[in-house]
Amino acid sequence: MSTVAAYAAPAPKAPLERTTIERREVGAHDVLIDIRFAGICHSDIHQVNEGWGRGRFPMVPGHEIAGVVAAVGSGVTRHAVGDRVGVGCLVDSCRECDNCLRGLEQYCTGGNTLTYNDVDRHGDVTQGGYSKQVVVDENFVVRIPDALPLDVAAPLLCAGITVYSPLKHWGAGPGSKVAVVGLGGLGHLAVKIAVALGAEVTVLSQSLRKRDDGLALGASDYRSAADPATFTELAGKFDVVLSTVSAPLPFDSYLGLLGTRGALVNVGAPEEPVSLNLFSLLGGGRVLAGSMIGGIAETQEMLDFCAGHGLGAEIEVISAEEANTAYGRVESSDVRYRFVIDTATI
Repeated sequence: MSTVAAYAAPAPKAPLERTTIERREVGAHDVLIDIRFAGICHSDIHQVNEGWGRGRFPMVPGHEIAGVVAAVGSGVTRHAVGDRVGVGCLVDSCRECDNCLRGLEQYCTGGNTLTYNDVDRHGDVTQGGYSKQVVVDENFVVRIPDALPLDVAAPLLCAGITVYSPLKHWGAGPGSKVAVVGLGGLGHLAVKIAVALGAEVTVLSQSLRKRDDGLALGASDYRSAADPATFTELAGKFDVVLSTVSAPLPFDSYLGLLGTRGALVNVGAPEEPVSLNLFSLLGGGRVLAGSMIGGIAETQEMLDFCAGHGLGAEIEVISAEEANTAYGRVESSDVRYRFVIDTATI
């Protein structure tokens, strides 16, 4: 075991504070990563606040990890010392179920292991990227292309793959029309990626205050979801509506934006239940779907795609000491568009 500096929440809803944690020794198939940057995801806040159920404390959040390989185990073949690498939301899975064998480790039926707030196969509580180093099995470490700076790449490990996977699955591309609900940490990347895939993109937001940003990111239209006229004027227009927000939506209204057999895909995770009139689905053969991050191979595909198209997150780099302030700003939507912790400050 090795002792590593980190920032942790000591108890539910408690402020993050500097501490130390223990990392396991590097095993035969492990990679030791010197973490350079860690993105702040809204899910970090949900978990610290136990919005999704009981947490394990002290908790070191962070599953948008970008860094450099510091050491490798004797059996490692995928990575070498000095490689630029990343770790997302998963650090293990059963590797035997049908989903794992299909490269869908995020839907592992045998039980995957989350990067933090989980228990690994060694019986240890996992701790995330708000720390100096992490030890991860080589199969759950991805390569960050040289064309991507590590700081703008970090949010791609969660936010990027979270929107890339459903956009690819539901056919966003040339000739398709995509609506992105919300222009935040997920939404701004959804716009960039959907445009790069060749889709015509409209942003739907509660206000128009980010309209110039949305158009600069590549959207061809930007509408207020608070204006009832939006849902009348855009009825039946879209092939895909991608909701990136963490608040419950009036799904019946948003389903009305879809053409025949269009898909409303939710990647946000509201803490509250939602309601739905099934006739909103039946009338046009529409689909209401969910999507959760992506598998390891698809995450690598996403990183390569972003590097090839010059895409990265729009970020604000902060010190570890600013993380608590950043949490408050995320909750009030005061960030454009992702906070990234410089772990040199931990």
